[in-house]
Amino acid sequence: MIPSSELILNPDGSVYHLNLLPEHIAHDIIFVGDQNRVEKITKHFDSIEFSTQKREFKTQTGMYKGKRMSVMSTGIGPDNIDIVMNELDALVNIDLKTRTIKENLTSLNIVRIGTSGSLQADIPVDSFVMSSYGLGLDNMLRSYLIDAVSEKDIEDAFINQTNWDLRKGRPYVIKGSDVLIKKFESNQIHKGFTGTAGGFYGPQGRVLRLGIQDADLNTKMDSFNYNGIQMTNLEMETGAIYGLGKLLGHECLSLNAIIANRANGRFSEDPYKAVDALIEYALDKLAQNE
Repeated sequence: MIPSSELILNPDGSVYHLNLLPEHIAHDIIFVGDQNRVEKITKHFDSIEFSTQKREFKTQTGMYKGKRMSVMSTGIGPDNIDIVMNELDALVNIDLKTRTIKENLTSLNIVRIGTSGSLQADIPVDSFVMSSYGLGLDNMLRSYLIDAVSEKDIEDAFINQTNWDLRKGRPYVIKGSDVLIKKFESNQIHKGFTGTAGGFYGPQGRVLRLGIQDADLNTKMDSFNYNGIQMTNLEMETGAIYGLGKLLGHECLSLNAIIANRANGRFSEDPYKAVDALIEYALDKLAQNE
């Protein structure tokens, strides 16, 4: 039995941070960072059966074109992903009353929809990127036994090509879901290699008043190449989602609307339109039967 200090529940039996019971979530779940983006997605639903919010974690579940889906805001960063992924898994794979792991495990479909800036000139603003791999530059996932699921050859190449300072921890690379990549691929979308930073300023090379450990890291990442795999964009959640998803047995995919291109200095003239287009693309793909 899992102790109450490890699996923390609210008085109503719901998981602690997400404030959800098992019946509140669908098998197909869309992640967004911003709680205000949840309703930008669920406004497309035919109906909404459930809605709740605790802190930055807002969840709505309903029907879209005959398929039950949930949309959930995760907040920003790998630490929040640690909370969301573990509590979602607990909802489907742990009996919350007996605090025991279920004999038959459930695999969720989890699709992240976000915005990002492109690092490569050939991925223009207003295009879509789906992450074939997530590169984690944070240390959160190293708390888990990830060696069995990480892509060590790509990790080694990244460390060598960028002269990565291992005092910051060893970067990890995790592949996205083959099932969802196949479901979502089309000539409308670029396959990407997405970097996940543990912060917004220094970890992504931004300088305000503080100097950073490697002022040239962004340039090194722009030029990284491993057997044709190049970094396409940088954000703050994908690597953590892929790593925990792989360890827990869930199918995970990260999609980004590209609203800026760092290589040519362009910014989308209408980023909201680009995000709305990606939302509709993702909903329709997720609603399709296998």
